[in-house]
Amino acid sequence: MDMQGKTALVTGASRGIGRAIAIELAKQGASHILLIARNLQKLKEVATEIRQYGAQAIPLSVDLTEPTSVNIVVAQAWKDYGPFDLLVNCAGIAYQSNFLKTNLGQAHAELSTNLMGLYTVTWLVGRRMASRRRGTIVNVSSLMGKVAAPTMATYSATKFAIVGFTQALRHELAPHDVRVVTLLPSLTDTDMVQEFNLFRWVLPLSTEQVAQGLITGLKSRHPEITIGWQSHMALWFHRFLPQAMDALIRLASPSQPTSTYPRAKGI
Repeated sequence: MDMQGKTALVTGASRGIGRAIAIELAKQGASHILLIARNLQKLKEVATEIRQYGAQAIPLSVDLTEPTSVNIVVAQAWKDYGPFDLLVNCAGIAYQSNFLKTNLGQAHAELSTNLMGLYTVTWLVGRRMASRRRGTIVNVSSLMGKVAAPTMATYSATKFAIVGFTQALRHELAPHDVRVVTLLPSLTDTDMVQEFNLFRWVLPLSTEQVAQGLITGLKSRHPEITIGWQSHMALWFHRFLPQAMDALIRLASPSQPTSTYPRAKGI
């Protein structure tokens, strides 16, 4: 996909992977990049950086768990800056906790933001793309959307759901010439990871590696873009040696009981 002169909407753009993707799109020649997150000040900082690459950046502060507000923001943005050529759904939150100690309020927050927030934006933008028979949607899942991780049960559940949702949407929107892609990065070095109880032997990717991997993947026609050699290896073991993979996950899991850490998305 050639981003030269294109318009993109990126959710979760104030930090982490979303921020890196927005900046990389500007480097690739996108003309307009709409940035969605809750923190307006951080969005403005990202917008300032993006403008250095010659792109117009538009910060849009909205809570994706509030469908009415999202509808208003997306409709106005489409009117003012659309149509969108690319939607990247990157917004999300993660809490690390042993399941038996999970806070249900935090679990609901993960489900609402990671899954329903993504669903709402995709529904609003996807319908518009389908009507003009053009567009690309990228849903950012995770390696944990293919291989579940202990202490990340709710997060894994949302990422598995995103994989299934994207697969279904890919078939539904294909007749409308809208491409739908899943992005599957492995553990990524964000502020979230810095305070997580990490799994043994896992080497985090940089956010820049994920963003560049997305651009490379969009130039292919593959429906799933897997980032990082660890992801490729884990998926191979999960498919062909599932028992060995289960044993490896148990060995790699954090050895100490895990408290709950609220952080922005990074996996």
